[in-house]
Amino acid sequence: MRENLLIIGAGVSGLGAAKLSSKFNYNVRLSSKDLITCKNKKLLNDLNIDFEEGQHSLSNLKWTNLIIKSPGVPQDILLIKKARQIGIPIVSEIEFAYRHTNAEVIAITGTNGKTTTSKLLYHICQSAGLNVSLAGNIGVSFSESIIRKKADYYILEISSFQLEDIIDFKPKISILLNLNEDHLNRYDYQFSNYIKTKMRIQMNQNSQDTFIYFHNDDNIQDYLNTVKAIKCPFGKDNITPNIYGAWIKDNKITINTIKTNFTMTIHNLALQGTHNFYNSMAASIAATSMGIKKDIIKKSLSNFKGVEHRLEFVAKISGTTFINDSKATNCNAVYYALETISSPIIWICGGIDKGNDYSILKDLVSSKVKAIVILGDNGKKILNNFQNDIDTIIQVGSMQDAVSRSFNISEAGDTVLLSPACASFDLFASYQERGRIFKDSVLSI
Repeated sequence: MRENLLIIGAGVSGLGAAKLSSKFNYNVRLSSKDLITCKNKKLLNDLNIDFEEGQHSLSNLKWTNLIIKSPGVPQDILLIKKARQIGIPIVSEIEFAYRHTNAEVIAITGTNGKTTTSKLLYHICQSAGLNVSLAGNIGVSFSESIIRKKADYYILEISSFQLEDIIDFKPKISILLNLNEDHLNRYDYQFSNYIKTKMRIQMNQNSQDTFIYFHNDDNIQDYLNTVKAIKCPFGKDNITPNIYGAWIKDNKITINTIKTNFTMTIHNLALQGTHNFYNSMAASIAATSMGIKKDIIKKSLSNFKGVEHRLEFVAKISGTTFINDSKATNCNAVYYALETISSPIIWICGGIDKGNDYSILKDLVSSKVKAIVILGDNGKKILNNFQNDIDTIIQVGSMQDAVSRSFNISEAGDTVLLSPACASFDLFASYQERGRIFKDSVLSI
């Protein structure tokens, strides 16, 4: 008897799960609270998948025996609560896809740096000639990736939302880059709930698997006793040199694992800034664990091209540099950006606050930022936090105004930095759209 699958959500994850479930001949229905585009309706019709839009009908619970929940769907909607009450299994799209491949999985999570580290590791693997795909919270869904290509390795960027509903998901290598306050509105404003969700990335790993983590994060350290996998830390130079892992000292990174040992000066790394040194170390440990030779890793670390919307150089106009860091949707990501830039900064920020604690930025803003441009109508919290530190704070209603006003008050040698610290959904469809409009506005000066 074929399983009856109910897919909740018609975004990237939901549609990917629909395609994969159709390939394996499940009975499938899809339910979307939002309206479904004509393009996606045609896709579902072509797959012979029944769907509804604008609602989640409880009658579906009488039909289904497995629910695949898209990561963007809240846990507290009525359909999900009723399903849990009556014992219908609920899995994430990541979990569902995992059940349909025998390939090795390398899973990467953390508050910041996920995309950069995922793409860097993917670049290293491609340079080594491995049959590898990149998916998850980046580009295409895990399900879609399985359909497109039968890979030997899947590198997955994974968010906390995607980890909420895993059951058997077990990566061969898991990476936890850092844990900082983010998405607290999803977790009842309890940081501990967010931490526990992130730690789920390694919950099914055993002594044959590898867990790579940031050694200097106390929040991770508190949970290390739950980890059964081989532990490989990376971080500052207080890591004991005779353990496997990576550290930075005297302007060099050292990678020391059971399979290799090498050093590389930080000046030869394509990605600069302390946070990127950590990302490079994490990717390097994973690559050596996969058996990739150190010469390939070192070359890849030096020729990697950066990630769009993450400290992306846009232009230098009349001596003013413009940097697109639209992907910085929390204070910790902004901290890295402010720390990396050495010139006086005009900081464009604002959007939908996710429970930010701006106090961690106080010292950097006071010492490095000469003006703040707040984008959108939700900037009261930013204003209240920095009005006693910065003389020039401007509120604007559009990205074009933000760029224009920033350029007008800038001087040669300044940097205009878009690093919002907030989600984009007040004015933009996504952080990608926000970054593209920023770049278009800069290039229109």
